[in-house]
Amino acid sequence: MRYRRQPTLAALLSLLACLSCGSAFAQGFSALVSPPRFEDNAKAGSTYRNVIEISNVSGSAAHFTVQTADWTFKPDATVEFSDALAPGSCRPWVGLEAAEINLAPNAKRRYRFEVRVPADAPAGECRFAIMIEGDPQTVQGGAAVPVSGRIGVIVYLAIGDAAASLDVVGHDVRTIEGNAVPVLSVRNGGNAHGRLQGFVDGTDASGKRYALQPSTLPILPGETRDIALVPQADNDAAAVPVIAWPLRLEGRLDWGSQRLDIAATIEE
Repeated sequence: MRYRRQPTLAALLSLLACLSCGSAFAQGFSALVSPPRFEDNAKAGSTYRNVIEISNVSGSAAHFTVQTADWTFKPDATVEFSDALAPGSCRPWVGLEAAEINLAPNAKRRYRFEVRVPADAPAGECRFAIMIEGDPQTVQGGAAVPVSGRIGVIVYLAIGDAAASLDVVGHDVRTIEGNAVPVLSVRNGGNAHGRLQGFVDGTDASGKRYALQPSTLPILPGETRDIALVPQADNDAAAVPVIAWPLRLEGRLDWGSQRLDIAATIEE
């Protein structure tokens, strides 16, 4: 594999960024990638290797550029990618198979990358994104404007014994997509990211019981993030249940080996 050092650093859910997302897809941006993110670990002094599958889902040949990027996860759950090397970035450790790839119509390719972790790397989390970008396409309007689509594959690589340390520090009610739902404020005092997983039982003022599932937003080290608990409908076609407040929550949420006991009554 040809090892290429980057002048800058990078790293959701499958997270997508583009100069004008709707226009870029409308103009034929044709890449699909799998998986959308990596969450893994590595030891100091080792080389971590993995593979992204990139597919050209169009009926014509496609050309893509690939590079790393730094990223910032904002309070509103949007991601901002940056080509500039962030302070303390691990991006100089990252090697990419190629800076450019060409795919035949409806073809796919296994694209390799690696992270060479220095022997003296401290425990912590190496986070970056691998950006796959299509050639600019011209959007017609008042003036022809070239736009290009990008897909960001997020990499979280825990070094050594790095781990999240999650605590619930508050709760509230927020309206999300027209529905009032409980929200937990979760602080991460660790040195790696975490996510809440599992279900919590809820009983509302009418006596109705719900299973509530947390959003899977990452909680990065040193930050406090609001995590919505969404009541689950009886089936996929049903609307999100309307809660009669107050709501009593009981249960446990998990991340790795960590357990968070939840016991609270939330008023609207």
